[in-house]
Amino acid sequence: RGGTVPEPAATPVPAPDGPAAAIPWPGSADHVAAPVRLMIPAIGVRTALIRLGLTPAGTLQVPTGTTVAGWYDRSPRPGATGAAIIAGHIDSLAGPAVFFHLASLRPGDRAYVRRADGTLAAFRVIAVHTYLKSRFPTTTVYGPAAGPQLRLITCGGTFDPAIGSYLSNVVVYAVAAP
Repeated sequence: RGGTVPEPAATPVPAPDGPAAAIPWPGSADHVAAPVRLMIPAIGVRTALIRLGLTPAGTLQVPTGTTVAGWYDRSPRPGATGAAIIAGHIDSLAGPAVFFHLASLRPGDRAYVRRADGTLAAFRVIAVHTYLKSRFPTTTVYGPAAGPQLRLITCGGTFDPAIGSYLSNVVVYAVAAP
């Protein structure tokens, strides 16, 4: 990390095509297929999704690689009622990672989750917030949510070389889009 990492230009990604899934009714979470890919055209993200669980310390696992994001499998599946959680890295010693430009998303931008059955769940960004890790609003991010929602999470803010970590998290809030 010793130097400045040049920011790659975000390559526009066209909106995906395919059958759109209907927004499910409450209680229908069992009928929503598992997520397998994430696309965010505004920032050039097109990634496979892996499953994430909890670490032995009870915190959210992070993907082992920097080129993929992961869906927290104890959160709802994207498109089911509640807040589906997807996390990814911002960077590494090798350079920018999958969520390098996440903080640049703006309200109205779209995110798409392709599911194992081929359906597509579409989401519209409504807010982007940066929180100090020491003041992370766990209930707001992981708690109950009305209707299908999506939370995209990465590190951000100031990098502290003494601890080898960023001091904040970036959280993107999105709601189901027709």
